[in-house]
Amino acid sequence: MPAFKTVALIGRYNTPGVAASLQKLGAFLQERGCVILIEAETARTSEISNFPHADFPLIGKRADLAIVLGGDGSMLTAARGLAQFKVPLVGVNQGRLGFMTDIAQGAMIETIAGLMEGRFTTEDRTLLSAEVVRAGKRVFQTLALNDIVVNKGAIGRLIEFMVQIDGQFVYDLRSDGLIVATPTGSTAYALSSNGPILQPNVPGMVLVPICPHTLSNRPITVSDTCVIDITLKRALDARLHFDGQPQFDLEENDRVLVARADQTVRFVHPPGYSYYAMLREKLHWSENL
Repeated sequence: MPAFKTVALIGRYNTPGVAASLQKLGAFLQERGCVILIEAETARTSEISNFPHADFPLIGKRADLAIVLGGDGSMLTAARGLAQFKVPLVGVNQGRLGFMTDIAQGAMIETIAGLMEGRFTTEDRTLLSAEVVRAGKRVFQTLALNDIVVNKGAIGRLIEFMVQIDGQFVYDLRSDGLIVATPTGSTAYALSSNGPILQPNVPGMVLVPICPHTLSNRPITVSDTCVIDITLKRALDARLHFDGQPQFDLEENDRVLVARADQTVRFVHPPGYSYYAMLREKLHWSENL
């Protein structure tokens, strides 16, 4: 009896080789007694028709595990879509860095076989909840696994905003924007903006200014019990991004409220997974020059 009876397969859209990998993995799991679902958009773009198609709500109701073939962007999309259903996720890396996709493509079958035999560990990751309040009314709400970013738009001018934490004034900032990142997201956009790396189980959030006009504005880490309140003061073409995904246009006097979400995302890791080994590999630490 497999450890996960019903398995959903989610692929990175329009990536060469994904359809063949999905077919191979689906057939392998079916032979071991698993019920296979293919995420609907994945099925449409890869033209897979021999497994039942399912959108995220149906996957959430039926699946015991979701396997994502792609990169970190694919994992982020799946995580947000399935967070409310508590479906565990594991990733097969077909992207570039792959901080969240533990399984190498060449070792896919043997590693997944081990998972089905019960050889795995699990880890819960924090999500962020963000909402935009305009004239006292909530006009937008979203979840993010990596980060919530307030930044300048296409015009390219600095924006100005006030930051409060739990109602306490922190600073007025003129910059290209501000990143609020989870520990998972601390190795993403926040890292490229000189933010610190947080171990995934650290109960914190990172605030990283993007190209601040005052160079003394530095990244800070705060408790994930805090509520971050970002009020736009000068916001010509300012925008909100979440996990690098589609944006929401902001206006002056909008408030962006960011807090830890009630939901979490559960990752399934294969045997031998080490966060620090992953960092060494992805960031090329300890390599000979």
